[in-house]
Amino acid sequence: MPFAWEVLYIPAVLVLLTFIGAMMFRAVRGPRTTDRILAINMISTMVVCIILIFSQLLQEDWLLDVALIYAMISLVVVTMLASLYVKNNRGGGGDGGEKKEGGTAE
Repeated sequence: MPFAWEVLYIPAVLVLLTFIGAMMFRAVRGPRTTDRILAINMISTMVVCIILIFSQLLQEDWLLDVALIYAMISLVVVTMLASLYVKNNRGGGGDGGEKKEGGTAE
């Protein structure tokens, strides 16, 4: 039975890597800052999933600690990015859009 799970690990990692590529595209090309923040959050979540899969595949318990620490750092980074976004857009048009150079919302 363990062999059946091991056969599923590699395709799962490949699917997650494909999704990470899509999120990298969204992080670079995202029309809004919120799209970029969410893409960064999704990338870090998928990286944690990949670390957990490798932990099971390699039977290494210390990788669980690495995944937990990475998730905590990711939480702090995304929280800081979101708070900076809210602080910079306070008093805008209320639609969540980007501000133009003149200071008005689109």
